[in-house]
Amino acid sequence: ERQADLTSMRARVAEYFRGCNVLEIACGTGYWTTEIARVASSVTAIDASAEVLDVAAVKASLQQSAVELMLGDAFELEAIPGRFDAAFAGFWWSHVPHDRMHAFLDGLHRRLGVDSRIMFVDNRFVEGNSTPISRRDGAGNTFQQRPLSTGASYEVLKNFPEESEVLNQLVGHRAHAVEHGARQQW
Repeated sequence: ERQADLTSMRARVAEYFRGCNVLEIACGTGYWTTEIARVASSVTAIDASAEVLDVAAVKASLQQSAVELMLGDAFELEAIPGRFDAAFAGFWWSHVPHDRMHAFLDGLHRRLGVDSRIMFVDNRFVEGNSTPISRRDGAGNTFQQRPLSTGASYEVLKNFPEESEVLNQLVGHRAHAVEHGARQQW
């Protein structure tokens, strides 16, 4: 059901990062990395999980491009080598605790030059379609229970900020020319 939305998003990503040196945060298994690598001059894709980086590393499209996969912490971006004029984080914003968002955005800002491009892609909560919220902590963070194929489940931090909250955070961190347009409801 989401294929049309993904096709549209892939086109937007390609247009946005053409010719850029991109820092990708929380790249996971490399789904978006492969799309960015098609058009970017270079991609440094980081994730805190060695297991998902191993999955990304076997993708032929990443082996034949200017992509460097690295174990890295999104809250310690100064440790990532390279010069970047763009950044991408797909489905990461919603996993950042409220009390760490400021530090994350400050660290990202320090890694990028003036007039750099940043794209955040994430989903919104849709009643009846999204995994239900299982609890809310004292800081306002929300959590979901995610099932495993073994029948067990685990708890995941999953915040669903309103558009105004995201825009206020970005503008508060020296962002200018903030664009927002894709409103897929997944």
